[in-house]
Amino acid sequence: MQNKRLIILLECAIFAAVAMVLSFIPLDIGSSFSISLGMIPMYVIAIRRGFWAAGFAGLLWGLLHFLTGKAYILMPSQALIEYVIAFSFVAFSGVFSKQVRSNLAAGQLKNAIKWAWGTMIIGGVARYFWHYVAGVLFWGAYAFKGWGAQVFSLVMNGATCLATVAVAGIVITILLKTSPRLFLPK
Repeated sequence: MQNKRLIILLECAIFAAVAMVLSFIPLDIGSSFSISLGMIPMYVIAIRRGFWAAGFAGLLWGLLHFLTGKAYILMPSQALIEYVIAFSFVAFSGVFSKQVRSNLAAGQLKNAIKWAWGTMIIGGVARYFWHYVAGVLFWGAYAFKGWGAQVFSLVMNGATCLATVAVAGIVITILLKTSPRLFLPK
């Protein structure tokens, strides 16, 4: 049992590191919109290991932003919301992990893909909800002229969430079809 926990922790660390590496691929459009490729390995670990592992991997990924200088910090409370809380909420990408894995193991690929999309949407919305909150509280000064902080944050974080889930979801769908064993730990 101890060995299994260590393996899960190591997997979380590896997937967080891969997520951080993917975060350096520039897919930013302006200062408020980007596609977060790091969510791809987060979705893999979430489906592979579930809620708690995804939360831990997400927390590690968020903390890596500080270590690599990739964090945009206005004040400590904003950093806490955007890099600790938001990234920890990646955990919600694992809410349907058992359903995805059981359908994969039973050879029900279409059902596995449906459950995977459901869990990815929930995880994406959970993470970007906190970015929305931070946008309203801290980034309102950067809103387009005539836009309030709430509308600006909703539009920008909503678009980022949708684009991220769509891109990552396509990659995860391909991986589910071509490498289902990646999601089925021994």
